[in-house]
Amino acid sequence: MPRLAVPLTALRVKNAKPGRYGDGNGLFLLVRPNGTKFWVFRYRLGGRLREMGLGSADLFPLADTRKRAAELFRKVKLGTDPLAERDAAKAEAGQAKTFGGVAKLYIEAHEAGWKNPKHRQQWGNTLTTYVLPTIGARAVAIIDTGAVMTILEPLWREKTETASRVRGRIEAVLDFATARGWRTGDNPARWRGHLDNLLPARMKVAKVQHHAALPWRRMAAFMVDLGKQEGVASLALRFAILTAARTGEAVGATWGEIDLTEKVWTIPPERMKAAREHRVPLSSGALAALTEMAKLRTDQSPAASVFPGGKPGKPLSNMALLMLLRRMERADLTAHGFRSTFRDWCGESTNHPREVAEAALAHTIKDKAEAAYARGDLMEKRRRLMEDWAEFCARPATAGEVVAIRGGR
Repeated sequence: MPRLAVPLTALRVKNAKPGRYGDGNGLFLLVRPNGTKFWVFRYRLGGRLREMGLGSADLFPLADTRKRAAELFRKVKLGTDPLAERDAAKAEAGQAKTFGGVAKLYIEAHEAGWKNPKHRQQWGNTLTTYVLPTIGARAVAIIDTGAVMTILEPLWREKTETASRVRGRIEAVLDFATARGWRTGDNPARWRGHLDNLLPARMKVAKVQHHAALPWRRMAAFMVDLGKQEGVASLALRFAILTAARTGEAVGATWGEIDLTEKVWTIPPERMKAAREHRVPLSSGALAALTEMAKLRTDQSPAASVFPGGKPGKPLSNMALLMLLRRMERADLTAHGFRSTFRDWCGESTNHPREVAEAALAHTIKDKAEAAYARGDLMEKRRRLMEDWAEFCARPATAGEVVAIRGGR
Protein backbone atom coordinates (compact mmCIF):
# COMPACT_ATOMS: atom_id res chain seq x y z
CA MET A 1 0.00 0.00 0.00
CA PRO A 2 1.26 3.54 -0.75
CA ARG A 3 2.61 5.39 2.24
CA LEU A 4 1.24 8.76 3.31
CA ALA A 5 2.58 11.61 1.21
CA VAL A 6 5.01 12.99 3.75
CA PRO A 7 7.37 15.15 1.69
CA LEU A 8 10.54 13.34 0.79
CA THR A 9 14.07 14.55 1.44
CA ALA A 10 17.22 13.78 -0.49
CA LEU A 11 18.44 11.67 2.46
CA ARG A 12 15.22 9.67 2.57
CA VAL A 13 15.45 9.02 -1.14
CA LYS A 14 19.03 7.82 -0.73
CA ASN A 15 18.21 5.45 2.14
CA ALA A 16 14.77 4.30 0.95
CA LYS A 17 14.03 0.58 1.24
CA PRO A 18 11.85 -1.35 -1.26
CA GLY A 19 8.38 0.13 -1.43
CA ARG A 20 6.43 3.18 -2.66
CA TYR A 21 6.88 6.63 -1.10
CA GLY A 22 4.67 9.62 -1.84
CA ASP A 23 5.91 13.21 -2.05
CA GLY A 24 2.72 15.06 -2.97
CA ASN A 25 1.19 16.37 -6.20
CA GLY A 26 1.12 12.81 -7.56
CA LEU A 27 4.88 12.22 -7.30
CA PHE A 28 6.03 8.85 -5.92
CA LEU A 29 9.36 7.18 -5.42
CA LEU A 30 9.22 3.49 -6.37
CA VAL A 31 11.99 1.26 -4.96
CA ARG A 32 12.30 -2.23 -6.43
CA PRO A 33 13.36 -5.26 -4.35
CA ASN A 34 16.75 -5.14 -6.09
CA GLY A 35 17.25 -1.56 -4.88
CA THR A 36 16.68 0.29 -8.15
CA LYS A 37 14.70 3.52 -7.70
CA PHE A 38 12.29 5.20 -10.11
CA TRP A 39 10.13 8.29 -10.10
CA VAL A 40 6.45 7.82 -10.97
CA PHE A 41 3.75 10.43 -11.49
CA ARG A 42 0.25 9.14 -10.68
CA TYR A 43 -2.89 10.99 -11.72
CA ARG A 44 -6.55 10.42 -12.36
CA LEU A 45 -8.23 11.81 -15.46
CA GLY A 46 -11.66 10.95 -16.82
CA GLY A 47 -12.12 8.39 -14.07
CA ARG A 48 -8.94 6.52 -15.04
CA LEU A 49 -5.91 6.15 -12.78
CA ARG A 50 -2.70 6.41 -14.80
CA GLU A 51 1.03 6.29 -14.10
CA MET A 52 3.79 8.03 -15.95
CA GLY A 53 7.45 7.16 -15.42
CA LEU A 54 9.78 10.08 -14.79
CA GLY A 55 13.08 8.22 -14.88
CA SER A 56 15.67 6.86 -12.49
CA ALA A 57 16.11 8.46 -9.10
CA ASP A 58 19.84 7.99 -9.54
CA LEU A 59 19.80 10.25 -12.59
CA PHE A 60 17.13 12.79 -11.64
CA PRO A 61 17.43 14.47 -8.22
CA LEU A 62 14.41 15.06 -6.01
CA ALA A 63 14.28 18.85 -6.43
CA ASP A 64 14.22 18.71 -10.24
CA THR A 65 11.71 15.87 -10.35
CA ARG A 66 9.44 17.65 -7.88
CA LYS A 67 9.30 20.65 -10.25
CA ARG A 68 8.44 18.38 -13.18
CA ALA A 69 5.70 16.68 -11.17
CA ALA A 70 4.24 20.03 -10.11
CA GLU A 71 3.98 21.11 -13.76
CA LEU A 72 2.35 17.81 -14.72
CA PHE A 73 -0.07 18.14 -11.81
CA ARG A 74 -1.03 21.61 -13.07
CA LYS A 75 -1.69 20.26 -16.57
CA VAL A 76 -3.94 17.51 -15.20
CA LYS A 77 -5.96 20.12 -13.30
CA LEU A 78 -6.43 21.97 -16.60
CA GLY A 79 -7.67 18.78 -18.27
CA THR A 80 -4.52 17.81 -20.18
CA ASP A 81 -3.42 14.17 -20.22
CA PRO A 82 0.41 14.10 -19.79
CA LEU A 83 0.77 10.61 -21.25
CA ALA A 84 -1.26 11.44 -24.33
CA GLU A 85 0.74 14.65 -24.73
CA ARG A 86 4.02 12.72 -24.51
CA ASP A 87 2.85 10.12 -27.03
CA ALA A 88 1.86 12.85 -29.45
CA ALA A 89 5.31 14.45 -29.11
CA LYS A 90 6.97 11.11 -29.84
CA ALA A 91 4.78 10.57 -32.87
CA GLU A 92 5.68 14.02 -34.15
CA ALA A 93 9.37 13.23 -33.63
CA GLY A 94 8.86 9.97 -35.48
CA GLN A 95 7.40 11.82 -38.44
CA ALA A 96 10.64 13.80 -38.61
CA LYS A 97 12.78 10.63 -38.52
CA THR A 98 13.24 8.98 -41.89
CA PHE A 99 13.93 5.27 -42.30
CA GLY A 100 17.32 6.09 -43.79
CA GLY A 101 18.23 8.28 -40.83
CA VAL A 102 17.13 5.67 -38.30
CA ALA A 103 19.00 2.94 -40.19
CA LYS A 104 22.17 5.01 -39.90
CA LEU A 105 21.62 5.44 -36.17
CA TYR A 106 20.96 1.70 -35.77
CA ILE A 107 24.23 0.78 -37.51
CA GLU A 108 26.19 3.29 -35.43
CA ALA A 109 24.67 1.86 -32.24
CA HIS A 110 25.37 -1.78 -33.09
CA GLU A 111 28.41 -1.98 -35.35
CA ALA A 112 30.84 -2.12 -32.41
CA GLY A 113 29.36 -5.52 -31.59
CA TRP A 114 29.79 -6.84 -35.14
CA LYS A 115 33.23 -8.45 -35.05
CA ASN A 116 33.19 -9.35 -38.73
CA PRO A 117 34.07 -6.35 -40.98
CA LYS A 118 32.35 -8.10 -43.89
CA HIS A 119 29.11 -8.26 -41.88
CA ARG A 120 29.29 -4.52 -41.13
CA GLN A 121 29.80 -3.76 -44.81
CA GLN A 122 26.98 -6.06 -45.92
CA TRP A 123 24.54 -4.43 -43.50
CA GLY A 124 25.00 -1.03 -45.10
CA ASN A 125 25.24 -2.38 -48.64
CA THR A 126 21.99 -4.35 -48.55
CA LEU A 127 20.04 -1.39 -47.19
CA THR A 128 21.61 1.00 -49.71
CA THR A 129 20.91 -1.34 -52.63
CA TYR A 130 17.48 -2.73 -51.85
CA VAL A 131 15.76 -0.60 -49.19
CA LEU A 132 16.78 3.05 -49.12
CA PRO A 133 15.84 3.84 -52.75
CA THR A 134 12.25 2.87 -51.91
CA ILE A 135 11.65 3.94 -48.29
CA GLY A 136 14.84 5.70 -47.24
CA ALA A 137 13.23 9.15 -47.29
CA ARG A 138 9.94 7.97 -45.82
CA ALA A 139 9.03 8.77 -42.20
CA VAL A 140 9.80 5.74 -40.07
CA ALA A 141 6.53 6.22 -38.18
CA ILE A 142 4.36 5.51 -41.22
CA ILE A 143 6.15 2.54 -42.81
CA ASP A 144 3.61 -0.25 -43.17
CA THR A 145 3.27 -3.75 -44.59
CA GLY A 146 2.64 -2.42 -48.10
CA ALA A 147 5.95 -0.56 -48.08
CA VAL A 148 7.83 -3.63 -46.87
CA MET A 149 6.18 -5.88 -49.46
CA THR A 150 7.10 -3.43 -52.23
CA ILE A 151 10.74 -4.18 -51.40
CA LEU A 152 10.50 -7.90 -50.71
CA GLU A 153 8.15 -9.23 -53.39
CA PRO A 154 10.42 -8.57 -56.40
CA LEU A 155 13.37 -10.16 -54.56
CA TRP A 156 11.72 -13.14 -52.91
CA ARG A 157 11.77 -15.55 -55.86
CA GLU A 158 14.93 -14.42 -57.62
CA LYS A 159 17.19 -13.70 -54.62
CA THR A 160 15.48 -15.47 -51.75
CA GLU A 161 18.46 -15.57 -49.40
CA THR A 162 19.17 -11.88 -49.96
CA ALA A 163 15.49 -11.01 -49.51
CA SER A 164 15.41 -12.89 -46.21
CA ARG A 165 18.38 -10.89 -44.94
CA VAL A 166 16.84 -7.63 -46.15
CA ARG A 167 13.60 -8.44 -44.32
CA GLY A 168 15.48 -9.14 -41.09
CA ARG A 169 17.38 -5.88 -41.33
CA ILE A 170 14.25 -3.83 -41.99
CA GLU A 171 12.66 -5.51 -38.96
CA ALA A 172 15.68 -4.65 -36.79
CA VAL A 173 15.64 -0.98 -37.82
CA LEU A 174 11.90 -0.67 -37.18
CA ASP A 175 12.22 -2.38 -33.77
CA PHE A 176 14.97 0.12 -32.96
CA ALA A 177 12.69 2.98 -33.96
CA THR A 178 9.89 1.63 -31.75
CA ALA A 179 12.22 1.28 -28.78
CA ARG A 180 13.28 4.91 -29.25
CA GLY A 181 9.65 6.06 -29.35
CA TRP A 182 9.72 7.08 -33.02
CA ARG A 183 6.96 4.70 -34.09
CA THR A 184 4.24 2.61 -32.45
CA GLY A 185 2.39 -0.60 -33.21
CA ASP A 186 3.45 -3.99 -34.57
CA ASN A 187 6.48 -4.38 -36.79
CA PRO A 188 5.33 -4.74 -40.42
CA ALA A 189 8.54 -6.60 -41.32
CA ARG A 190 8.11 -9.40 -38.77
CA TRP A 191 7.94 -12.88 -40.25
CA ARG A 192 6.08 -15.15 -37.85
CA GLY A 193 2.35 -14.57 -37.84
CA HIS A 194 2.57 -11.81 -40.44
CA LEU A 195 4.74 -11.95 -43.57
CA ASP A 196 4.72 -15.74 -43.45
CA ASN A 197 1.08 -15.39 -44.52
CA LEU A 198 2.04 -13.25 -47.51
CA LEU A 199 5.24 -14.85 -48.79
CA PRO A 200 6.17 -18.51 -49.38
CA ALA A 201 8.62 -20.07 -46.94
CA ARG A 202 12.21 -19.45 -47.97
CA MET A 203 13.04 -23.17 -48.02
CA LYS A 204 10.20 -23.80 -50.48
CA VAL A 205 11.37 -21.13 -52.88
CA ALA A 206 15.06 -21.95 -53.17
CA LYS A 207 17.22 -24.80 -52.04
CA VAL A 208 19.98 -23.96 -49.59
CA GLN A 209 23.20 -23.39 -51.51
CA HIS A 210 26.00 -25.19 -49.66
CA HIS A 211 29.65 -24.39 -50.23
CA ALA A 212 30.99 -26.56 -53.04
CA ALA A 213 32.96 -29.42 -51.48
CA LEU A 214 35.39 -31.97 -52.86
CA PRO A 215 34.47 -35.66 -52.36
CA TRP A 216 36.76 -36.95 -49.63
CA ARG A 217 38.13 -39.83 -51.74
CA ARG A 218 39.67 -37.24 -54.10
CA MET A 219 41.37 -35.30 -51.34
CA ALA A 220 44.86 -36.75 -51.72
CA ALA A 221 44.94 -36.11 -55.48
CA PHE A 222 43.86 -32.51 -54.87
CA MET A 223 46.62 -32.01 -52.31
CA VAL A 224 49.18 -33.19 -54.88
CA ASP A 225 47.91 -30.54 -57.31
CA LEU A 226 47.89 -27.94 -54.53
CA GLY A 227 51.52 -28.77 -53.73
CA LYS A 228 52.48 -27.78 -57.26
CA GLN A 229 51.22 -24.23 -56.65
CA GLU A 230 53.59 -21.55 -55.35
CA GLY A 231 52.98 -18.58 -53.12
CA VAL A 232 51.33 -17.62 -49.85
CA ALA A 233 47.80 -18.49 -50.99
CA SER A 234 48.81 -22.11 -51.62
CA LEU A 235 50.26 -22.49 -48.13
CA ALA A 236 47.29 -20.71 -46.57
CA LEU A 237 44.82 -23.06 -48.26
CA ARG A 238 46.91 -26.09 -47.20
CA PHE A 239 46.91 -24.81 -43.61
CA ALA A 240 43.15 -24.17 -43.68
CA ILE A 241 42.47 -27.66 -45.01
CA LEU A 242 44.72 -29.43 -42.51
CA THR A 243 43.26 -27.52 -39.56
CA ALA A 244 39.64 -27.74 -40.80
CA ALA A 245 39.42 -24.02 -40.05
CA ARG A 246 37.13 -21.46 -41.61
CA THR A 247 38.78 -19.41 -44.32
CA GLY A 248 38.72 -16.16 -42.35
CA GLU A 249 40.19 -17.86 -39.28
CA ALA A 250 43.07 -19.32 -41.29
CA VAL A 251 44.07 -16.28 -43.35
CA GLY A 252 43.69 -14.06 -40.28
CA ALA A 253 46.09 -16.11 -38.15
CA THR A 254 48.91 -14.24 -36.43
CA TRP A 255 52.21 -15.62 -35.20
CA GLY A 256 51.23 -14.73 -31.64
CA GLU A 257 48.40 -17.28 -31.88
CA ILE A 258 50.80 -20.08 -32.82
CA ASP A 259 52.61 -22.13 -30.17
CA LEU A 260 55.12 -24.23 -32.09
CA THR A 261 56.42 -25.87 -28.92
CA GLU A 262 53.02 -27.18 -27.84
CA LYS A 263 51.90 -27.53 -31.47
CA VAL A 264 48.72 -25.57 -30.82
CA TRP A 265 47.02 -22.69 -32.63
CA THR A 266 44.79 -20.67 -30.30
CA ILE A 267 42.20 -18.53 -32.07
CA PRO A 268 40.86 -15.71 -29.85
CA PRO A 269 37.10 -15.27 -29.31
CA GLU A 270 36.85 -12.12 -31.42
CA ARG A 271 37.91 -14.07 -34.51
CA MET A 272 35.56 -17.01 -33.96
CA LYS A 273 32.02 -17.32 -35.27
CA ALA A 274 30.74 -18.46 -31.87
CA ALA A 275 32.82 -15.78 -30.07
CA ARG A 276 34.61 -18.45 -28.01
CA GLU A 277 38.33 -19.23 -27.92
CA HIS A 278 39.20 -22.26 -30.07
CA ARG A 279 42.37 -24.32 -29.73
CA VAL A 280 43.52 -26.22 -32.80
CA PRO A 281 46.03 -29.08 -32.53
CA LEU A 282 48.62 -28.71 -35.28
CA SER A 283 49.38 -31.86 -37.24
CA SER A 284 52.73 -32.50 -38.90
CA GLY A 285 51.23 -31.33 -42.19
CA ALA A 286 49.95 -28.05 -40.73
CA LEU A 287 53.32 -27.47 -39.03
CA ALA A 288 55.08 -28.02 -42.37
CA ALA A 289 53.00 -25.22 -43.92
CA LEU A 290 53.92 -22.93 -41.01
CA THR A 291 57.59 -23.81 -41.41
CA GLU A 292 57.45 -22.68 -45.03
CA MET A 293 55.75 -19.42 -44.04
CA ALA A 294 58.33 -18.82 -41.29
CA LYS A 295 61.02 -18.74 -43.98
CA LEU A 296 59.18 -15.82 -45.62
CA ARG A 297 58.51 -13.95 -42.37
CA THR A 298 59.88 -10.40 -42.19
CA ASP A 299 57.84 -8.96 -39.30
CA GLN A 300 58.86 -10.60 -36.01
CA SER A 301 56.08 -9.07 -33.88
CA PRO A 302 53.42 -11.42 -32.41
CA ALA A 303 50.72 -9.46 -34.25
CA ALA A 304 52.31 -10.19 -37.64
CA SER A 305 50.12 -12.13 -40.05
CA VAL A 306 51.14 -15.71 -40.71
CA PHE A 307 49.80 -15.33 -44.26
CA PRO A 308 50.44 -11.68 -45.23
CA GLY A 309 48.65 -10.14 -48.17
CA GLY A 310 49.79 -7.69 -50.79
CA LYS A 311 49.14 -4.64 -48.60
CA PRO A 312 51.64 -4.01 -45.77
CA GLY A 313 50.26 -5.06 -42.40
CA LYS A 314 47.22 -6.76 -43.93
CA PRO A 315 46.57 -10.51 -44.08
CA LEU A 316 45.78 -12.43 -47.22
CA SER A 317 42.21 -11.93 -48.42
CA ASN A 318 39.61 -14.69 -48.75
CA MET A 319 39.45 -13.86 -52.44
CA ALA A 320 43.09 -14.92 -52.84
CA LEU A 321 42.14 -18.52 -52.06
CA LEU A 322 39.24 -18.40 -54.48
CA MET A 323 41.52 -17.06 -57.21
CA LEU A 324 43.98 -19.86 -56.43
CA LEU A 325 41.26 -22.47 -56.99
CA ARG A 326 40.39 -20.81 -60.29
CA ARG A 327 44.04 -20.95 -61.39
CA MET A 328 43.97 -24.65 -60.53
CA GLU A 329 40.87 -24.89 -62.78
CA ARG A 330 38.81 -25.87 -59.75
CA ALA A 331 36.23 -23.10 -59.87
CA ASP A 332 33.73 -25.77 -58.82
CA LEU A 333 35.17 -25.66 -55.29
CA THR A 334 35.30 -23.15 -52.43
CA ALA A 335 37.88 -22.96 -49.67
CA HIS A 336 35.13 -23.26 -47.06
CA GLY A 337 33.88 -26.44 -48.71
CA PHE A 338 36.91 -28.39 -47.50
CA ARG A 339 35.39 -28.31 -44.01
CA SER A 340 32.53 -30.38 -45.43
CA THR A 341 35.05 -32.71 -47.07
CA PHE A 342 36.74 -33.17 -43.70
CA ARG A 343 33.41 -33.84 -41.96
CA ASP A 344 32.33 -36.37 -44.59
CA TRP A 345 35.66 -38.16 -44.26
CA CYS A 346 35.28 -38.28 -40.47
CA GLY A 347 31.81 -39.77 -40.67
CA GLU A 348 32.27 -42.18 -43.58
CA SER A 349 35.87 -43.35 -43.28
CA THR A 350 36.87 -43.27 -39.61
CA ASN A 351 35.80 -44.42 -36.19
CA HIS A 352 36.47 -41.06 -34.59
CA PRO A 353 33.42 -40.06 -32.48
CA ARG A 354 31.00 -37.48 -33.85
CA GLU A 355 31.60 -35.09 -30.95
CA VAL A 356 35.35 -35.07 -31.69
CA ALA A 357 34.74 -34.16 -35.33
CA GLU A 358 32.26 -31.43 -34.33
CA ALA A 359 34.74 -30.03 -31.81
CA ALA A 360 37.41 -29.95 -34.51
CA LEU A 361 35.09 -27.82 -36.64
CA ALA A 362 34.31 -25.54 -33.65
CA HIS A 363 30.62 -26.27 -34.05
CA THR A 364 28.34 -25.19 -31.22
CA ILE A 365 26.41 -27.99 -29.52
CA LYS A 366 22.75 -27.05 -29.95
CA ASP A 367 21.38 -29.60 -27.49
CA LYS A 368 21.55 -27.84 -24.09
CA ALA A 369 21.67 -31.07 -22.12
CA GLU A 370 24.55 -32.40 -24.22
CA ALA A 371 26.36 -29.07 -24.05
CA ALA A 372 26.14 -29.06 -20.25
CA TYR A 373 28.26 -32.22 -20.10
CA ALA A 374 30.68 -31.26 -22.89
CA ARG A 375 32.92 -29.03 -20.80
CA GLY A 376 36.30 -30.01 -22.27
CA ASP A 377 37.63 -29.37 -25.76
CA LEU A 378 38.69 -33.02 -26.38
CA MET A 379 42.14 -31.74 -27.28
CA GLU A 380 44.07 -35.01 -27.22
CA LYS A 381 41.39 -36.86 -29.18
CA ARG A 382 41.30 -34.04 -31.70
CA ARG A 383 45.08 -34.16 -32.00
CA ARG A 384 44.88 -37.80 -33.09
CA LEU A 385 42.04 -36.97 -35.47
CA MET A 386 43.94 -34.12 -37.15
CA GLU A 387 47.07 -36.24 -37.53
CA ASP A 388 44.98 -38.95 -39.20
CA TRP A 389 43.48 -36.32 -41.49
CA ALA A 390 46.94 -35.02 -42.46
CA GLU A 391 48.11 -38.58 -43.19
CA PHE A 392 45.03 -39.26 -45.29
CA CYS A 393 45.50 -36.06 -47.29
CA ALA A 394 49.11 -37.08 -48.03
CA ARG A 395 48.23 -40.64 -49.06
CA PRO A 396 46.55 -41.31 -52.44
CA ALA A 397 43.47 -43.50 -52.30
CA THR A 398 41.87 -45.48 -55.11
CA ALA A 399 38.26 -44.91 -56.09
CA GLY A 400 35.84 -46.59 -53.74
CA GLU A 401 38.49 -47.29 -51.15
CA VAL A 402 37.56 -46.80 -47.50
CA VAL A 403 40.83 -46.09 -45.80
CA ALA A 404 41.52 -47.91 -42.53
CA ILE A 405 41.99 -45.25 -39.88
CA ARG A 406 43.25 -45.84 -36.40
CA GLY A 407 40.38 -43.83 -34.85
CA GLY A 408 38.78 -45.26 -31.78
CA ARG A 409 42.08 -45.82 -30.04
